[in-house]
Amino acid sequence: MRIRRLAMILAAMLLQPAAWAETCKYTDSDGRVIYSNTPNSPPKGATKVKCFEDPTPKPAPPPAAGGSSDARPSKNSDSGPKSRVNPEAQKRRDDDRRRILEQELADESRQLDDAKKALAEQEAVRNGNERNYERFLARVQPYKDAVTSHENNVEAIKREIANLK
Repeated sequence: MRIRRLAMILAAMLLQPAAWAETCKYTDSDGRVIYSNTPNSPPKGATKVKCFEDPTPKPAPPPAAGGSSDARPSKNSDSGPKSRVNPEAQKRRDDDRRRILEQELADESRQLDDAKKALAEQEAVRNGNERNYERFLARVQPYKDAVTSHENNVEAIKREIANLK
């Protein structure tokens, strides 16, 4: 019964795109989910979980006239209007990207060091119930996986930095 009701609500939302902009999801005190198209007046005793946005794409805003723009029209007009990014704007974007990637690399390197320390601590300890070596390996494996994951992340970030212009 609930699935059928949910399917009907979702079908109604899909058929009426304007309803998406006003549809909110609530839960009542018993944990039941309630969908309502009146976001300003929630059902009695219910708390708002989230509101749904209109899934239809919004048209791009027209470019500001007379202001400084990051884009300039392309001289190639036979394939329609295209835009190129101003070189200064592109340099700013590249610098921002490099700075962000370097910060991520520093954070990931720090996390890698922490993961290696945690792995070394776990490998140094042998619990009494680990007479069987497989139990020891099973306990230490998540720490090894974390180290591997951080190493892969560091390598990926280094590749991204190397690919920057």
